[in-house]
Amino acid sequence: MTYEAEVRPSYLLHGFGGRIGFGQRPALVVIDLARSWLDESSQQGSCRLEPVLEHTLSVLAAAREAGHPVFFTTMQPDPVDVRGPIGRKMLQMSSPRALATAASMAELDPRLERRNDEPLFVKARASAFWGTPFDAYLNARGVDTLIITGCSTSGCIRATAESAINRNLHSIIVREAVGDRSPTAHEANLTDIDLRYGDVVTVAETVAYLRATTAEKFVQPG
Repeated sequence: MTYEAEVRPSYLLHGFGGRIGFGQRPALVVIDLARSWLDESSQQGSCRLEPVLEHTLSVLAAAREAGHPVFFTTMQPDPVDVRGPIGRKMLQMSSPRALATAASMAELDPRLERRNDEPLFVKARASAFWGTPFDAYLNARGVDTLIITGCSTSGCIRATAESAINRNLHSIIVREAVGDRSPTAHEANLTDIDLRYGDVVTVAETVAYLRATTAEKFVQPG
């Protein structure tokens, strides 16, 4: 029996698993598709995420074509922060090697071709909202739907999806455009996210929605 087959009936029985649906004003966030995950020389690098990058590029192209806001994140440990409990839990973040190479490994994959008007948030924890001005950027643009892509499903994707729904956003996770170092963790967390923190949808559904939704022009204050 799969994890989903085991837990979904119980969640539904207890009132979880409703559908959020898409809202009216979307934004796309691409989470941590940087060298730290895609470069094989990295401690946590994994070429298994190449399909995730390719699917993310498809969603990214649709969002750009329609004029919707696009955001990026990357993760870089704080040398002081990782001396505490988080460093003891995540040993590779606090190792001398990790800290020495953190800056270069935080660079986004060049295939994403981030544009000057697409903000990049450098975060020290899992959620894209933790310790960043992401909230303010979304509020300024009137965003009600956050489309989430990137990695990893069990960490930064899940944390961002939870933060998004806690802020009453339509939390949308693109199934083929998120990934994890562990296929088991990936599938289990996608199930949990879909039942508790957002809607897990396909690339095709997402692209169709982005193309059909009229983008509101953002006017910079001042």
